Amino acid sequence: MPAYLIVRANVTDMEQYQEYMKLTPAIVEKFGGSFIIRGGEKVVLEGPDSPERIVLLKFDSVETIERMYNSPEYQAAIKLREGAAEASFIALEGLE
Repeated sequence: MPAYLIVRANVTDMEQYQEYMKLTPAIVEKFGGSFIIRGGEKVVLEGPDSPERIVLLKFDSVETIERMYNSPEYQAAIKLREGAAEASFIALEGLE
């Protein structure tokens, strides 16, 4: 069953965060994932706005997302994000 990873990041140091962003595409691809949304313009239609950067990725399963997140490659990338952003990662099963 397909699964989605929603990332909400409050970026405080974009220069350092960009170093993290350089590493993540290859890691995501290695685990069969793809970016659907990677930041970009957002329009809030209802409710309060927030300054968070929103990223949406698609994978084959929640288990694959967990393997990617816990991989040595991604854990190393997280070190680059530390001090540059606070993030929330949410994995959800999708519809077939």
